[in-house]
Amino acid sequence: MTAIDPARAVAVVGTGTMGQGIAQVALAAGHPVRLYDAVPGRAEEAARAITARLGRLVEKGRLGAAGRDAALARLRPVARLDGLADCALVIEAIVERLDAKRQLFQELESVVGDDCLLATNTSSLPVTAVAGALRLPGRFVGLHFFNPAPVLPLVEVVRGHATDEPAAERARATVAAWGKTPVACADTPGFIVNRLARPFYAEAFRVYEERGADPATIDAVLRESGGFAMGPFELTDLIGQDVNDAVTRSVHEAFFHDPRFTPSLAQGRLVQAGLLGRKSGAGWFPYADGAQKPEPSTAEPREAPAEIGWHGQVPPVCAPLLGMIEEAGVKVVRDRTPREPEWYIALPGGTRLTLTKGEAATPRAGGTTIHFDLALDYRSCARVALAPSRKAPEADVRAAVGLFQALGKKVSVIDDVPGLIVARTVAMLVDFAEDAAARGVATREDIDTAMRLGVNYPRGPLEWGRELGLERVRDILSGLDREYPGGRYHPSLSLRRRAAVEESLL
Repeated sequence: MTAIDPARAVAVVGTGTMGQGIAQVALAAGHPVRLYDAVPGRAEEAARAITARLGRLVEKGRLGAAGRDAALARLRPVARLDGLADCALVIEAIVERLDAKRQLFQELESVVGDDCLLATNTSSLPVTAVAGALRLPGRFVGLHFFNPAPVLPLVEVVRGHATDEPAAERARATVAAWGKTPVACADTPGFIVNRLARPFYAEAFRVYEERGADPATIDAVLRESGGFAMGPFELTDLIGQDVNDAVTRSVHEAFFHDPRFTPSLAQGRLVQAGLLGRKSGAGWFPYADGAQKPEPSTAEPREAPAEIGWHGQVPPVCAPLLGMIEEAGVKVVRDRTPREPEWYIALPGGTRLTLTKGEAATPRAGGTTIHFDLALDYRSCARVALAPSRKAPEADVRAAVGLFQALGKKVSVIDDVPGLIVARTVAMLVDFAEDAAARGVATREDIDTAMRLGVNYPRGPLEWGRELGLERVRDILSGLDREYPGGRYHPSLSLRRRAAVEESLL
């Protein structure tokens, strides 16, 4: 199926920020574009806003004046829906209300031709439900753009229960012709990105609610150790706490209150207080003029131990640490006895320093433990989080801090929360992705593409799972499940099966 001919008109209904962005994308692809809004004068305002944005692109040298003038000549606001009669594609970007969308598309069906592709940009409503009252639901798809639409490359192409395959293929081809990256998605709550991204926010908020660390520290650890572009606290302040909370609650409701999607009480309190983030002047952080953003908790400089022990078979993700420690001038005494069941570094006072496996360090029997957090890459990361057992000697806590500082890392010492910060977040992201792939939400390739391009993750979650080893991901979740009974962290059937196959091949 080929893309819609650029000579055919495209309409955008609903001319807020997202509608304007989608119209700009269609203009850049060469289409005549119609703008319609139910509020009188809004379409004309949107056309002026698009004109101004194209003008700024010319000023920055990203668009020629001739290209701007040609695009604007193809842009036309219309006052009535019948002004969209000649369109080959109509994309709706109105309020997120099912009744409003259904009514709009029923009216559109009486205006446009039967060959016109109809699409909704909804991020939270079922595409199948929006199309439910249509005479020809087979030509209806979801085209979920991400804001700002002219900049972000991803578009989720959502096939409803009644969508015909040729319509879905034509939508994908058109999006690709517009220079975007389409990913095909089943009509499931949250689609790909909003479904799979929930743990990124939820686990950080839970660590905060348990007083494991403050928002600035959690954000810093996820950025500087996990490799994420922004932390969840600063990101939700940018998105808007009300918007992010509403998506979480919508997905939670759609999945019949599945505990994996439980909303955050702390975020709900922010919304109730009107602390919505940047747009209200305060959220997790203050944004008033002159306000200082809190600094993350960073340990003071400590002396590295002269010697450490190296016991057991190191997990591949931690393998670089051996060379890094030796390069830092710390003597490594390797255990030559039969292999231990798990790997750890022995500190001078006898405390075990080891990568978290999801359980808290404090209840552990047989000695004291300090857990350290997962990193995207231990060589390049700038920060590492440590969670000492409450029984760990202070001298060994200082030695653990000094050891990672000798490797060039900032160190954040947090409370003994199970799974720390990065490890529990990544394990949940991997599990959500494995579960979604097994349920046919999208292909494995499209899942990773969506999470890299849609929310700028440093790796696709399925790729991350392969690199960590699914048995380690399963073990982290199993440890969390023991600490927090109730099902939130119970590894999915798909993850358990794939981890078992992976283990059998070792």
